[in-house]
Amino acid sequence: MTPERLQRINQMLDKRQIDLTLCLEMVHKTQNLAAILRTADAVGVSKLHAVWPDPKMWVSGHTASGSQQWVDVHKHASTKEAIEHLRGQGMQILATNLSDRAVDYREIDYTKPTAILMGQEKFGISEEALTMADQDIIIPMEGMVQSLNVSVASALILYEAQRQRQLAGLYDTRKIDEATCQRILFEGGHPLFAKACKRKGLPYPHVDQDGQIQASDEWWAKMQMTQEAWEHLDDDEPQQV
Repeated sequence: MTPERLQRINQMLDKRQIDLTLCLEMVHKTQNLAAILRTADAVGVSKLHAVWPDPKMWVSGHTASGSQQWVDVHKHASTKEAIEHLRGQGMQILATNLSDRAVDYREIDYTKPTAILMGQEKFGISEEALTMADQDIIIPMEGMVQSLNVSVASALILYEAQRQRQLAGLYDTRKIDEATCQRILFEGGHPLFAKACKRKGLPYPHVDQDGQIQASDEWWAKMQMTQEAWEHLDDDEPQQV
């Protein structure tokens, strides 16, 4: 891993918001999923939640256009399971929904732990989700249409949350746990090694402060290649900085 790559990944990890997320309720269109994941990464969301009862809906690395490498997607089999999981983390549950009790999305305090429910492209948020949500929010619309594309709406709300959190200094201190940092540093900084670990069923080794792999001789032996050979391959791997 180059020093520039290490710096870039660490800068990203420093800004990750572990208590801000979206919960996608059966959102399944490829272009929407890719756009939402890209926006989530851009504003520092570390994990998205998705209600996908059908495995055919599951996002793939290709669908995410690489963004899933940086944003974890936690799959749930039901809306109830997803919301109970998020509420168990102390999050306020917001539902994007046009209703009498809905408030302008900019009136919400996003410095609190927050999960934002985004509904399926055609039918919107389910009645079950609306019943379980703490607050409905709306994006004011002055034209003839009453709703935005789910990826556009997600971006507007997330950037308002980012604005509030930046003003409150919530991007100033790293909050993501060390185990997750290690995984991301290894997968993002040493992709060849990460692929080999997954293929061989080996645990990820430690990545030191200089971005170098610290592993036992036994670990290297199980790779069936010498450390020097792997380092040569890793140096030749194209890196995006």
